[in-house]
Amino acid sequence: ENIGFAGESFSDQAIEEVAKQAQIYESIVDFPEKFQTVVGERGTTLSGGQKQRISIARALIKNPALLILDDCFSAVDTQTEEKILTGLRSYLSGRTGIIISHRISTVQEADEIVLLDHGEIIERGDHHTLLQLKGRYWEMYQKQRLEEELASVE
Repeated sequence: ENIGFAGESFSDQAIEEVAKQAQIYESIVDFPEKFQTVVGERGTTLSGGQKQRISIARALIKNPALLILDDCFSAVDTQTEEKILTGLRSYLSGRTGIIISHRISTVQEADEIVLLDHGEIIERGDHHTLLQLKGRYWEMYQKQRLEEELASVE
């Protein structure tokens, strides 16, 4: 019910499949009542990352032609994010996906990246093209790489 909630009927198999794609399946099977566990009002018993992954599964179960994910990885660690993105690449084949993120690692495999500043497009292209421009995207990329390196040292 937490994934297939919209009054629609989904098979257990479909729900389990999207839970796996959203990297929430293992957490759910660890819950006392598995997929039947009551998570409380607004998911109070879930971590931020679990809430985000359940939200992704909810979006995937609807099988949309257009999938918009708005900063849906902010509470998810980078390894889990990469697993989700790997699954999304095949899921989005033949569909349109819009991923809104501040993390370069989230969008670097996108066909097209649009960099906005105060609602205005300031750069546009794929990851390699934007790095070659050495503009704002490149600056963000360098900063995030440095932050990742410093975090790995700690």
